[in-house]
Amino acid sequence: ITIGNFDGVHLGHRALLDSTRKAADRLGGDAVAMTFEPHPAALLAPDKVPSRLSSLPRKLELLAAAGMDVAIIESFDADFAKLSADDFTTQLLHEILKVKHVVVGHDFGYGADRSGSLATLQAAGQKLGFEVEVIAPLRIGDQRASSTSIRKALISGDLAGANQLLGRHYDVEGPVVRGAGRGREFGIPTANVDCSDVLLPRPGIYATQVQILGEPELYLAATSLGTNPTFVDGGALTLEANLLDFDRDLYDQVLRVSFLERLRDEERYDDVDALLAQIHKDIEETRQIGQRLGQR
Repeated sequence: ITIGNFDGVHLGHRALLDSTRKAADRLGGDAVAMTFEPHPAALLAPDKVPSRLSSLPRKLELLAAAGMDVAIIESFDADFAKLSADDFTTQLLHEILKVKHVVVGHDFGYGADRSGSLATLQAAGQKLGFEVEVIAPLRIGDQRASSTSIRKALISGDLAGANQLLGRHYDVEGPVVRGAGRGREFGIPTANVDCSDVLLPRPGIYATQVQILGEPELYLAATSLGTNPTFVDGGALTLEANLLDFDRDLYDQVLRVSFLERLRDEERYDDVDALLAQIHKDIEETRQIGQRLGQR
């Protein structure tokens, strides 16, 4: 078993998951990931709850793709927060889950008030008969692969840095909702995606790849994440994807939007013609990026 929040299931998490998979294969058991819902900060520090990098369904999908046989979603409520470190290891890990091998990060703490440490976990393992494997933090260049580092990179507009730490393209998903309809009016229809439950990157124009959930096809899209300043002042932040070479009604479909590259900041134009000229440049650049990355 490996234990953590696993928000984003980034390369740092993958190091823990890979070790868990190997241990399960060696011992002939299931590879298990235990995660928590909601984020522990929602109970312990509600004013410091971080924005999510992945919804719970997406997290479970990524954990399965990383080789986990089982995901345990532990409800992090007041009762669980009061569980002592000794009860966590004796009752939960040993008696209920019957673990043989525990994989944790170097800064792992557990039990009420994080009273449990690596030393107490290793002592419990010796007493109860399970191995403890500690994984050192993973660094890529000068960055530690952590959810915090990825959030900072996304917020600052460093999409390439975030994707490097994730080991994949950052993605968000949500249903297509009705917007103002300006794109279709100008011959460039867009799908407005409601993905308010996860962190969005810095506003701007992006080359993205879009999947309609439940379908295998992937589509290139020039995507705007912004407030439409050419048309409105102080508008709401919206995610609008123009799927290239695509002509279907997408209302009520759920889309996954993967951010390939950041093209530019959002700008306000003096007239619609200038805006449309720039949009066509964005579409062409998206095609070029897709060709370079081997995407459609």
